[in-house]
Amino acid sequence: MNYAADYPVLFFVLSFFVRSLSALTGASFLMRQRKLEKNVREDLGFILAATLTLLGLLIGFTFSMAINRYDQRKNCEAAETNAIGTEYVRTNLLPASDAVKVRALLRNYLDQRLLFYITSDEQQIRQINARTAQLQTELMSAVLAPAAAQPTPTVALAVSGMNDVLNSQGYTQAAWWNRIPIAAWALMAAIAICCNVLVGYCAQNVKAEGIMLLILPLIVSIAFFLIADIASPRGGVIRVHPQNLVSLAESLRAQ
Repeated sequence: MNYAADYPVLFFVLSFFVRSLSALTGASFLMRQRKLEKNVREDLGFILAATLTLLGLLIGFTFSMAINRYDQRKNCEAAETNAIGTEYVRTNLLPASDAVKVRALLRNYLDQRLLFYITSDEQQIRQINARTAQLQTELMSAVLAPAAAQPTPTVALAVSGMNDVLNSQGYTQAAWWNRIPIAAWALMAAIAICCNVLVGYCAQNVKAEGIMLLILPLIVSIAFFLIADIASPRGGVIRVHPQNLVSLAESLRAQ
């Protein structure tokens, strides 16, 4: 499914709107009620402090989850590069005609892997995945044929390397599917809304503090925007740039 977090800017705007509306809603309740007594205001202050602390912990925990998933995607990109580069070298273990065929397929496969990282259009991604699956079948067939005709340890090493290439792509896909759970977003959003309602409700002078009521919604929305940007594989500004795959592609072209 498409996450709203795949569009961090829109996510920020919606988040700020909802939280600002929550703070103003809390303030409007205060305007309709009689003035809060001192002891009641103090109790609400303790509740607000505890709720803000919980929100801060959840934001920090979710930010850590986003960073871990971003690092996982980077590590998978590096692992894919190593697997493809190693298998390209191991093609020397195959018969000459088979080696030429496998190298050509590996170069095409590398191009598809690069497109996977830099493409954002969903339709193009589906085409890339289909072409990748086709190339994987052709690559495995290309190394299994000489392995069956000449079952030696050196040829088996080339087959093992191809298996690593295919596995690394699967690990990458799993890392890109590993997103922050919707329940975590929903829990943070609910607590953030409660915090902003309490902030508005605890305001002593709504008219004088009108602008001040928007500070917490703005700060929380910026935090949500940062988390969404890092957690989104294809949306936003902070993405995994396939610098290792690009370097490998340039190296193979130079050869």
